[in-house]
Amino acid sequence: MLELREVRKTFYPGTPNEKKALNGIELHLDAGEFVTVIGSNGAGKSTLFNAIGGAFLIDSGVIQLDGRNITSMKEYKRAFDIGRLFQDTMKGTAPNMTIEENLALAYTRKAGRSFFAVNKRDKEYFRDLVKKLGLGLEDRMRTKVGQLSGGQRQAVSLLMAAIAQPKLLLLDEHTAALDPATAEKVLRITEDMIQKDKITTMMITHDIQAALRLGNRTVMMDEGRIIFDISGKEREEMTVEKLMECYEKNSRKKLENDRMLLHR
Repeated sequence: MLELREVRKTFYPGTPNEKKALNGIELHLDAGEFVTVIGSNGAGKSTLFNAIGGAFLIDSGVIQLDGRNITSMKEYKRAFDIGRLFQDTMKGTAPNMTIEENLALAYTRKAGRSFFAVNKRDKEYFRDLVKKLGLGLEDRMRTKVGQLSGGQRQAVSLLMAAIAQPKLLLLDEHTAALDPATAEKVLRITEDMIQKDKITTMMITHDIQAALRLGNRTVMMDEGRIIFDISGKEREEMTVEKLMECYEKNSRKKLENDRMLLHR
């Protein structure tokens, strides 16, 4: 479904600030997989998502999505098949538009139209979707998204992504800016939505417990490489302590502060 082969990206090559951000990434996801991505700051997690989403062109390698080579495809074209949520809760929505208008925008954009028009049946459909969030927003459909709380905005962003039926969903620490209780609620909504719609998903998180609890597979990155990839029984039996040991073994270095991986 998603395949990356020997993907490399170096920023500022040939200068004192040269940074090998992606160093020969090899990754394959089957349709419907939910993969959590962990690693210390600067490991290359968001850079990997930027490469997949088309924020920049990679230096070498191949990126394929659903059998189609998207390596040189423009970012706006990839956006029709790739949904993405960010840590910043204001990204991914139009804050000056209402909940209903944001959902309509995502709904009609998937259909390839340059404008949107909402009929009565569409409004009822959007309201039913929002009601399933369990946040009471179904009675605030004409409220501007910018007036919602961070957790409510992320929930709406998730709905926008799901309604657009992406082939791939990238969640870039989408709960990191939320308080613990709200973050847990958004994670629950995330998991329910992904399972219901069988969306192939990658989620970056610094919360290792969540990384091992959610989805069906976990990969860890370090210095632009994937240093281990676990699923099945191995993942079920993994603990935070064992994961730290795996990090030290595969990266050949010791974390001076476990909070590099555990902070929210």
